[in-house]
Amino acid sequence: MDTNNNKLSEISMNKEIIFNFIKRNLVQIGLSIAFGAVAIFLILPLFNSKTVYVGLDQVAIRSSNSRTSKKIGTLNQYQTVSVLSKSNHWYHIRYDDTKMGWIPDWITNRSFPKGQKETPLAESIIVIDAGHGGVDSGALGIDQSHEEKKYTLRVSKAIQSKLDHSGAKVIMTRDNDSFIELAERPQIANRNHADAFISIHFDSSGENNAGTGDTTYYYHDNGSIELGKAINKQLINDVPLYNRGVKFANYQVLRDNKRPAILIEGGYINTDSDFKKLSSASYPKKVAKAVHQGLINFLSR
Repeated sequence: MDTNNNKLSEISMNKEIIFNFIKRNLVQIGLSIAFGAVAIFLILPLFNSKTVYVGLDQVAIRSSNSRTSKKIGTLNQYQTVSVLSKSNHWYHIRYDDTKMGWIPDWITNRSFPKGQKETPLAESIIVIDAGHGGVDSGALGIDQSHEEKKYTLRVSKAIQSKLDHSGAKVIMTRDNDSFIELAERPQIANRNHADAFISIHFDSSGENNAGTGDTTYYYHDNGSIELGKAINKQLINDVPLYNRGVKFANYQVLRDNKRPAILIEGGYINTDSDFKKLSSASYPKKVAKAVHQGLINFLSR
């Protein structure tokens, strides 16, 4: 019995000693736990990270997930880095063992020609909107089997290919003959924080052969005017149509867009001379070339 009492007494004393120790060192213990938690939080992602390589040369490392943020370093073509996290299509990376920064995720683990350097376009997200689609045929040609939706998609895909080869991230509002609600199109650009939104359409007049030429439209003064001017200047140079200039228009895809946004009416589908050009095999490539160079000029300001 005495032995049991002694054991209970020892346990009680030990508890009291431990309690007094914790009470006297409460602040130090709290700080130790906090520092330990922070260390785990910082170190754990390093063990869980994946490794990727950059496909372009002279890739800028940014201080945050935006092409306009401060440049803090450079990566050479095929250099590998560790990915810590992802936000808005950008990777938070660790490089040179201890340094951290941000690069676009879309230029990683992709093959580009040897020596191809990163440009402002390769750091950009571009939304291409092929007008109409599905049950919405758009305007009709003189031969009404010629539907606007077919030609907007044709041109949009040519632009997509051209920009993709330059390293840009291209998001299509549609890439097949599907119907996309008008209100959804600008929201695609808004959600993805696009650097530019370009909607492709073809004009028509009340009477056949009554109109001609291509026109570039904008709504907001948020970079959209500058974008419109940069691309329209190249349309004048590269596309063999009468150019009607850059104009204001209250189109929903422009009005609801918080990103730099334009709409190109690429000639009159119900004018014989315009349709002959816009339906030619070379026309999509000419528009793609103009949009590509216009974007380069706009983004390099």
